[in-house]
Amino acid sequence: MDSCCQTSTEEPKMPMQCPVCNQKGKGVQLITLKALLQPRALENIHPELSYAFCANSDCKVVYFSDMQTFDKNMLKVPVFQKDDALDVPICYCFGWTRERLIQAVLENQHPIKHIREKVQSKRCGCEVNNPQGVCCLGNVTAFIRGFDKS
Repeated sequence: MDSCCQTSTEEPKMPMQCPVCNQKGKGVQLITLKALLQPRALENIHPELSYAFCANSDCKVVYFSDMQTFDKNMLKVPVFQKDDALDVPICYCFGWTRERLIQAVLENQHPIKHIREKVQSKRCGCEVNNPQGVCCLGNVTAFIRGFDKS
């Protein structure tokens, strides 16, 4: 299995656009869907297809292929890009929610350093914890930068 914080070399066979919002999706490994879809949705995946993640916050679709979609209500976890609640994880492996990150920044802690250390010690499982199926450090960094500017 690839390291959880490396992008998979498997890309969808063709550029895929979300059938609802038309935004280009990012390919995800099948293991991510298997880990995060609720049982009823999991029963309907087509393992031979390539799936992509839709990051558009205004779109209800999380995963799609050329044959089907899975909406945010079909996942076991809330999706950071689609739910702006403070208790939604940004880092799914280590429980860093928006609220926890804000508190850490206000207290001059260094959550990015903490997460990076855990990743380097091979303790993350982003491919099965993060709905994007990839490392969360980009999301965490962007959130903190956005918070620091406000």
